Amino acid sequence: MDTEMDLPLEALHSNSDHDGVDVTSWVSVCPRGLWKVQQRRTSKRSQQIVSNCGDDALCSSSHCPRMGSLCRVRVRLKANTDKTESLVSEKGHEKLSVHPDQSVTEVTEAAATNFPRCQESVLQVPLDDWTTLRLGEGQCDITEACVEGMKAGEKCEIVISPLGNGPDDSVCHPAEENLPLWATVELQTFTPGKESWEMSPGDKWEWVKSHKERGGVRFKSGDVWGAADSYSRALKLLITLHGQDGRKQGHKQEVEEQRDNNSGDKTLQLPSANEFRTTKAELHSNLSLCQLKLDQPERAKASAAKATQLEPGGTKAWYRLGQACQMVNELEEAKQAFRKLLELQPDSPAALKALKNIANREKETNAQLGLRLSKMFS
Repeated sequence: MDTEMDLPLEALHSNSDHDGVDVTSWVSVCPRGLWKVQQRRTSKRSQQIVSNCGDDALCSSSHCPRMGSLCRVRVRLKANTDKTESLVSEKGHEKLSVHPDQSVTEVTEAAATNFPRCQESVLQVPLDDWTTLRLGEGQCDITEACVEGMKAGEKCEIVISPLGNGPDDSVCHPAEENLPLWATVELQTFTPGKESWEMSPGDKWEWVKSHKERGGVRFKSGDVWGAADSYSRALKLLITLHGQDGRKQGHKQEVEEQRDNNSGDKTLQLPSANEFRTTKAELHSNLSLCQLKLDQPERAKASAAKATQLEPGGTKAWYRLGQACQMVNELEEAKQAFRKLLELQPDSPAALKALKNIANREKETNAQLGLRLSKMFS
């Protein structure tokens, strides 16, 4: 471990330290909320590792992982790292704890590590072990953000601290009880990936559907932050597919070209205009629900409003818009949303109950106002 890890947290806010090493910071989404992450590079990549990367199958020493890259990473907390100082060689480079017969070129689809996101942990990867992650899936936002700017064989140090009031310590993972968390992230090797602008429309659409499905799974498991992250990732990709909802003239030709390019494989079907619009509306509506659960009513209102604009017949979006308006005390707008829901579902008990609650709330407010006015003129 480098001695700089013992610096106080405040010392990592600057853009570079006394050795001229860049320090970057950002906010990451974790199951337990939003966390501030500060990253500092600690060692140059090992030439031995880089030389093991194939020209085509694996990484280039001059590039970093991109979307879809399978990344072989290891994350360790500072306390665990201190116990393994015997692994550090005389030259100052850490020895890779891999089996002698295991080549770093064994980064394949089958090697991708599948594990559920734990509600008690900030670092959503097995600690101390080499793990294979697919960049872009959002399995661990912190780890992904780190390796995006790393090259094969590099290691970085991170300091993780909660934003706001912080998490509930009663649900904290035992290994993460002491805050802030100090950890190292190592990138052994990775397979090629693509920037979003390099991806075909069909590939982007597959990623959108994957993020949407993953968001649903996370929400059902109680990982609301993770679900919101998945829906947001899907929407960002849809922005780059904006031309598809208009079904521009060249779209049909693009579909045919993609079918030709994927002959023999499962065809990557591009969405119809209706499917594109419906999916985008559902993503905004689902994101709105997450934002309501996370007590972000203004954002929930904006997301739900976008969903109703895209799909005026979406009942869930109108209900969520009404809920968000209620939370920000915009009762007239809330009533309009719930009345629109009743137009679509005349017997909706949720809408009827919400309108009744608003009426009672307005009645109580008017009574309080009348009492104050009577006292002023009495």
